[in-house]
Amino acid sequence: MAHTEILLLKPVEGLGNEGDQVKVRAGYARNFLLPRKFAAPVNEANRKQIDALKQRRATRENEELNNAQELARKLEKAGIAFAVKTGEGGKMFGAITAADVHDKLVAAGFTIDRKKIHLFTPVKTLGRHEVKIKLHHDVSVDLPFDVVSENPIIPEAPAPVEAKPERRPRKTHDKK
Repeated sequence: MAHTEILLLKPVEGLGNEGDQVKVRAGYARNFLLPRKFAAPVNEANRKQIDALKQRRATRENEELNNAQELARKLEKAGIAFAVKTGEGGKMFGAITAADVHDKLVAAGFTIDRKKIHLFTPVKTLGRHEVKIKLHHDVSVDLPFDVVSENPIIPEAPAPVEAKPERRPRKTHDKK
């Protein structure tokens, strides 16, 4: 199988980031990566381009890390709460999902990708909960949030105990 060494010009999922030199199958490079301008062949003429791409990648990653750390500091100060409808005994109708947390954060003025919010199971109880937000591969935040009832909680009434009806004696048939 023929392999060729190429230089990635853009990040390619499962292969690498911009500025990486990778070995791929010749057909993959020739038919997919090169025509779409995702990569360029590695040769002496591209050495300067490789250095420029690596430098651009380093500055971009540094900027992304700084932005993620700044956003993490803001998120730690933010507090969100959900007012939900409840039934008897404080039982919630529905659940709080990652999409609900995302909508609440967007309403609070944060711009976060919905895929970065990791709420593994929907919240179905009242109280204080936490959601993990992964802003960068090095930066993640545990954001606490409260789930409160929007209507007063009425304690569940104990179920009435029904008395069993008294049994009538069996009829006996006299045989003569």
